[in-house]
Amino acid sequence: MALTMAVTSQVFVSPGVASAAVAPSNQIQQAAQPLGGAAASTLSRSASANKSLATKNRIYRTGRLTDVNCRPGALPSGSTAAYKRFLTRVTNCLNKAWGAQFRKARMPFSKPRLRIITSKVNTPCGRWSTGADGYYCSANRTMYMLITKKQLRQPFPLGIARLMAHEYGHHVQQTSRIWSYYWTARNSAGRSQRLALSRRSELQAECFSGAFMSTLRDGSQFSDRQWDYTVDWFRKNGAKAWPQNDHGRGPTQATWMTRGYNSGSPGACNTWAASARSTT
Repeated sequence: MALTMAVTSQVFVSPGVASAAVAPSNQIQQAAQPLGGAAASTLSRSASANKSLATKNRIYRTGRLTDVNCRPGALPSGSTAAYKRFLTRVTNCLNKAWGAQFRKARMPFSKPRLRIITSKVNTPCGRWSTGADGYYCSANRTMYMLITKKQLRQPFPLGIARLMAHEYGHHVQQTSRIWSYYWTARNSAGRSQRLALSRRSELQAECFSGAFMSTLRDGSQFSDRQWDYTVDWFRKNGAKAWPQNDHGRGPTQATWMTRGYNSGSPGACNTWAASARSTT
């Protein structure tokens, strides 16, 4: 199966990018820096106080992700207009699906902005990283999607939709205030704990992505074979791009992706209450 699915997921500024012949990589560099002294002590107490935002968030009790009958359409090679249309339609589907989940949870919801670009740009979160195809910047709640010549020549709709769903997963974390705990805890953590927190954040976004992709599983958007191939790629290659373990091992990434896909529910994606062993 000769597919090109360069998928890079970033929050804030990312350090390097994975490109692969077939599949996706997700990356994140945390912009916050650890604090010391009284500030660190205050943040530590604050993190403990709002940990339930991550472990017991109401979004987990909303059941299966709403099927919004998403039909982003075909994605022929060589057409920038078709590519932009596909990205816009997938984003609209994500807005509808997650908007419905937030209404179920009786939580306020706002859509992220989508900015489609054909060349690298600087953002409020920093300079564009070499090789990146897209990222979510929480500073302006914007999903940036880069249309590269390589993707344009050989687009892979499943991979592109999965990338967008992963980036949107970070917006869900931001909007639901899961990240209120994450960033507070990270600022008072040591290096090892920061990596562990990063893994929980990234694995959850991957699981949220799988939950959304499950709403497209009727066969008209992608085949079971393509999905299985994508998951297997993550299992074998998902961690190879990262110099440190901030995204989880390949088998761990594949496991959380599959959890989201098989359950179709945000409730299956509570990495914050999961054991350390399951988020390695």
